[in-house]
Amino acid sequence: MKRILIVEDDPLTLKITENKLKKEGYQVYISKDGKDGIEKLHTLKPDLVITDLMMPYKSGMEITYYVKKNFPGVPVIVFSALGEEEKTVVDTFNVGANDFISKPFNLNELALRVKRLIK
Repeated sequence: MKRILIVEDDPLTLKITENKLKKEGYQVYISKDGKDGIEKLHTLKPDLVITDLMMPYKSGMEITYYVKKNFPGVPVIVFSALGEEEKTVVDTFNVGANDFISKPFNLNELALRVKRLIK
């Protein structure tokens, strides 16, 4: 079973994302801030990381960079409520994100993007 780590500080977004991905058959682990997310990477060794951009302690940008440096084969999807400001999206991809989704997002679309990245 594929393992997904969701790093998200918004409780509602975290819960609905976790529930949707569990229904899709994934093993889902959660983290409520960037520092904890980075610690969990080493113990969980997930197949995919989904991270919010704006979070306490470490940003989604820092998490993406860390994943790509230390776990180069692990895809990263970044969420952001900032809207798809071009600079934010470009910066996110420049540090190695595989996908970018603006909040609010469609759960079925998220599930399809996850499936595409961790076949």
